[in-house]
Amino acid sequence: MHSEKVDAQDSLGATALLGAGVGEQVSATGRYDVKCLDADGNLKWEDSIENLVVNVGKADLLGVYLGASTQTTTWYMGLVSKVGSFVPVYSSTDTLASHGDGVSTGWAESTAYSGSDRIAVTFGAASASGGGAGSAGTGSIVSSPVTFIINATTTIAGALLCQTQTRATTTGVLYSAGSFATARDVIAGDQLLVTYTAQS
Repeated sequence: MHSEKVDAQDSLGATALLGAGVGEQVSATGRYDVKCLDADGNLKWEDSIENLVVNVGKADLLGVYLGASTQTTTWYMGLVSKVGSFVPVYSSTDTLASHGDGVSTGWAESTAYSGSDRIAVTFGAASASGGGAGSAGTGSIVSSPVTFIINATTTIAGALLCQTQTRATTTGVLYSAGSFATARDVIAGDQLLVTYTAQS
């Protein structure tokens, strides 16, 4: 018997029941770990973001791994802005072209860092461990830290991962986005070091 389950909030899952009740679930989730350093390299704060893997990101993952889609070999990270008192809201239907304005709906991308591009992400080797007879293991792949040089006084809500380099463009696949529990104030000269961990 075979069953398939998709969680629209944060996971992409396939559950297979084999033999005498042996089950395994594969899910696509992720986490952004962020450190903020001041201009002298001193740690100001650190936090983590549990992200939302959106529908187009899930479809891209399945298309590359099980279908005939072309693999994207370079991914890019951006930042999510906190605008006024509005709290960013994420949806499984978000794309780079459609995710609201961050003022009254959805969320907005921040441009308050040096350069005109999102920052390229380099991933290490994927690994999996654990599990055994009748139980599933877990897998993960971790990026090297991505450095954003903040160039304005602003409030950062979170981060995003996508396929497109040029900052604030609306083409390409959005994989994930998410916010801190509480938005963080930054100033010019601060550095945000962001690491992304994808898990299954």
